[in-house]
Amino acid sequence: MALAARVRRASGLALAAGLVAGLAACAALPAARQVRDTLPAPGAYTPDRMIVVAVDDPPEALPRPGSTPRARYTGLAGYAGGSMGAAASAELAGENALQEQASWSIASLQWRCMLFRLAPGADKAAVMGRLAHDPRVRLVQNLNEFETLALPAEPATRPPRTETPPDRLAGRAEDRYDDPYLDLQRGFTAIQARQAQRWSRGDGVRVALVDTGVDARHPDLEGRLAEQRDFVGSDNPAAAGGERHGTEMAGVIAATANNRIGIVGVAPRARLLAYRACWPVAGGASRCNSYTLAQALAAAIEAGAAIINLSLGGPADALLQKLVEQAMRNGAIVVGAVPPGGAMTGFPVGVQGVLAVSSSDEPQASATALAAPGRDILTLTPGGHYGYASGSSLAAAHVTGAVALLKSLDPGLRSGPAQAWLRPAAGRNGGAIDLCGAVQRLRPLADCSSSGLGARAAAAPP
Repeated sequence: MALAARVRRASGLALAAGLVAGLAACAALPAARQVRDTLPAPGAYTPDRMIVVAVDDPPEALPRPGSTPRARYTGLAGYAGGSMGAAASAELAGENALQEQASWSIASLQWRCMLFRLAPGADKAAVMGRLAHDPRVRLVQNLNEFETLALPAEPATRPPRTETPPDRLAGRAEDRYDDPYLDLQRGFTAIQARQAQRWSRGDGVRVALVDTGVDARHPDLEGRLAEQRDFVGSDNPAAAGGERHGTEMAGVIAATANNRIGIVGVAPRARLLAYRACWPVAGGASRCNSYTLAQALAAAIEAGAAIINLSLGGPADALLQKLVEQAMRNGAIVVGAVPPGGAMTGFPVGVQGVLAVSSSDEPQASATALAAPGRDILTLTPGGHYGYASGSSLAAAHVTGAVALLKSLDPGLRSGPAQAWLRPAAGRNGGAIDLCGAVQRLRPLADCSSSGLGARAAAAPP
């Protein structure tokens, strides 16, 4: 049966059956295929009457050969959540008059998470207080909301194809690009991405983009997406041609180089894992919540993402912090956008170890954050178009691409050295990250000038 047909059929099943079947099916689908998890949509709920609760959910022992399987695949592909978590969930719901709206397992933490609705008239603070002191409960919190941090793009255009590749930089073969909008990419130039790409183009680095949907059919993203998954639900379906914010971030990070159209991503050979955890709302912003982001982060961890891009912001969130910390323990580098005003206490930038990024075009409110271009950034928009966008979301995407270049040179790179190496020397780059200088830490012969390469240098092919 075709994937689309399976999705349509799954969306009509009852919630309990859809939750188990939709998530278990993820294990059987090839990574390059699109997956839609048949989970409840956040748009159907009133957040202030919802809470998130986590309990231990260890996997059950595998059955003896020939016996009846007992393990329940309640969560992400490859993880068998046990009966302990389901039993604890039922008990907690009954004792506190809670209605379970959804549940999912987090393999990396061996937790079962439940999205509960409070009973009408229930005192939320009192219920959460009881749960916080219950020995079965590992975590209880509000269903928090988050927003992406980019302003709407200017009207988009479709660029012409070029038949004769224009020369770039010093005219060397390895320094030529045939992408006609390259000279309009002020952020790409400001961080010295062209010089850095002589040494690395992010080959094979897996970058998780936790965002809105991405226009996977955009001609400048051909071959860039290794996986797509939708954690928002059928009540907020993605537009057929993709969504704005996620497509913009994907373009800055990984737009294809030398395809005679459009722009060049900072890491044009990285592999994107596009996890739709946010959905557009009125006014041009996009919204996410603890429930959708937790599933996307768990998926990124399960997929072994080397970098996780979070171009969004909101309040501190204990569950999301646990997941980000687990991702970093696994070796991933997490990049987050600093919200307007520069507050560093929320999620994700308030989590220690996250590379917080603000726009170098705005006054720097935090001395600890990296800075990258974030104003009038030319990038991709849905429908095969291009446009300008602004905000710290774009700045974070530049840093994500930069880290992908460094990760391809040193797969074991951690966030501490990456942050130190990317921070520019005083007075350089207008405060924006110094990507080519960071590359020199790993390849001392790298030439960051606009003239040729060093005599012993081996450039990345165009």
